[in-house]
Parts: sequence; C-alpha cells; structure tokens
Amino acid sequence: MDAGPWTLLDGIGTLVTNDPGIGAGPLGPVRDAALLFGDGVVQWVGHRGREPYGDKVVRIDLDGRAVLPGFVDSHTHPVFAGDRADEFAARMAGQPYTAGGIRSTIAATRAATDAQLDATVSRLLTEARRSGTTTIECKSGYGQTVADELRSLRVAAAHTPETTLLAAHVTPPEFDGRTDDYVRMVIDRMIPVCAPHAKWIDVFCERGAFDTEQCRTVLTTGVAAGLIPRVHGNQLGPGAGVQLAVEMGAASVDHVTHTDTDDIAALAHGTTVATLLPGAEFSTRTPYPDARRLIDAGVTVAVATDCNPGTSYTTSMPLCIALAVREMRMTPDEAVWSATAGGAQALRRTDIGILRPGARADVIALDAPSHAHLAYRPGVHLVSHVWKDGLRQ
Repeated sequence: MDAGPWTLLDGIGTLVTNDPGIGAGPLGPVRDAALLFGDGVVQWVGHRGREPYGDKVVRIDLDGRAVLPGFVDSHTHPVFAGDRADEFAARMAGQPYTAGGIRSTIAATRAATDAQLDATVSRLLTEARRSGTTTIECKSGYGQTVADELRSLRVAAAHTPETTLLAAHVTPPEFDGRTDDYVRMVIDRMIPVCAPHAKWIDVFCERGAFDTEQCRTVLTTGVAAGLIPRVHGNQLGPGAGVQLAVEMGAASVDHVTHTDTDDIAALAHGTTVATLLPGAEFSTRTPYPDARRLIDAGVTVAVATDCNPGTSYTTSMPLCIALAVREMRMTPDEAVWSATAGGAQALRRTDIGILRPGARADVIALDAPSHAHLAYRPGVHLVSHVWKDGLRQ
C-alpha cells in the first residue's frame, strides 16, 4: 500500500463479480460484500468484515447499494457531425429504414473540423460514463475517404484504445455505381494508411451496403494488416453476415436480428460473439433479435448501444439492458452479464467486465440494492458512483 490510498467499498448489498469462482452462477454474486482496489486494479473481493485493511485505505460505505463491473459498450459510432432527427421522425411516421441515410452523416462529418468531431466524441463518452460505461469501442465510417477515416480514427484513439476502421460502411456518393472501385480503394489505400491507428476492421455486410465477397476482401486485407475482424450482419434481413463472421473468426457479429437455424448453430460452435443492439430496433421500430433462442443454443451474447446519429442515438447501457429484458426475452441476470462480461468477450478482453483480483478497477454502484433494478426501473438514472481504473469519475 506504499503507492498511495487504496479504496475499500464497504456495505455493498449485492456485488456482481461475473466470476463463478467467487459466487454461484455466471454473475458470481456476493451479498453483504466489500471490494478493495488500488493501483488501478481490484485487490480483494469478499464478504464484509473479512477485508484486509491498512492505514492508507479510504473506506466508502455504500449503505446497501449494488455494485457491478463497469459496462462495456462494444459497438458505437460516435465520430460524426450533424443530426438526423428528421429522419427519425419520418420513420416514426411510417417510412422504412434503409442504409442510405448514412450518406447525410458522411457529408456533415467531412465538413466538420477535427475539433468539432472531438467535441462530439467527448460529449457522448462523458454521457456514457455517467450512465456507467467504463470501456467503449469507437468506429470510424462516416468519412469514407482516406484522410477522413484517418482523422476519425485519430479522434477516437484520443479517447479509447478500442478503435475500429469501418471502411466498408456504405459506398460514398462519389463512387455511385462503382462499389467494386470503392472496395479497391479501401484495400489498396485506406487500410494501409489507417491500420496503424486501429485495432479492429469492420464491414457492413447487408443489402444496400456491401456483399459477401466485397466484405470478405476487406476483412482479409485488414487481417493481413494486423487488424482483428468484426462484422455488421443480418440486421435488415437474412443474409451471409453471420456465416462470414464465423468463417473469418471475427470477434463479434453485430445486430444479428434475422438469423436462421444454421446461423445460430454456426455461432454456437464458433468463437464469435453475437452482439445485440436493441437501441437500433427501438429507434427503427423493427423486430428485435430473439436473444432467448441464441442463449438457449449456447451462443455468447453481448449487449451494446450502437450509439450513432441515425438509428440509435443513445449512450445508455441501462436503457439497452431494460430493452434486452423486456423486448428480447433475456433475464435481468443475462442482460447485465451481456452488458459487462459479454461486451468484454466481444472485445477479447479478460481484464474488464469482471471484478476479481487483478482485473481493472472499473466499478459502478447503483442507487438500488440489486442489479435487477436496471430493468425493473427503466428510465431512472440509478448509477450513483463510477470508478475507472480505480479513480472516481
């Protein structure tokens, strides 16, 4: 304890550790618990009154509050400019969603300054942190030129190490009718320039976006450049996105709204996480994924926000947890696990989404005795305390 004050959270009503070795079941719960962290990591977990103590420990009595790992939001698009509220209003009036609306955001993003883009990311990530998100993935994809994708990644990298090159988002206007030419530009010029500033490579494998072979080409080139694949798949209808993701060993395939028996079997027997984005279905008034069917088949599921200006303009993981329970037939335990440990698996991280000795001290406390209140009390701001790397936010 020479490095300075450590923090002891005492009087915890229910502690969710996500470690079955600490408590029974996937959430590894400990009741009447305490948690000690210092030097940025968890140092001790256990029952209240058994904790190690020292002169430099700062004790905080949580008075029966629930404590969880910080939320892991493994799918967001926060590097953008402009607003698409009119598009949202039109959808609510009955117009269907198509992938084409992304182009209006591309135009606004290209016209924005770096400072304006950074201000938007800062605002959204601050908002997310207040809602309990301590790790967030950020995609590019609203620039669609080499220079604009590069600056988008640089802006994102100033806020998170989880940066994703979404080169194949849609075909930009200057390549109308020439999608293959755009894909060629992506693999010949964009990926070589942008790869040093990204960890992940993503594609939108969907009608109105890119077909299977185009996506496979982009992903293969990204992998050769040292990036790890992710896929947007099966959002707007049945398609090849899930199968491509499993074939490529992608960390995650996201949306998976329309899946058949073969898709689910492939996910269950592979290592790819199915990341569900209920904010998108909420904002597009479309059917939700059947999380129950995925989970019962043994698929690893994550829940994320899909924060973007067109189809899910929310940073709230608690909202997505409530939607997952109400609309996707998940239990509160499953939804909380998917928003923490599930998101960590979608990012291939073992140091977050879990509270055990050696894990990052990313911790949240609720103004509630149980994590179930996140779904039980939808729309209520329940996150009372947030620590990131052991520091109070």
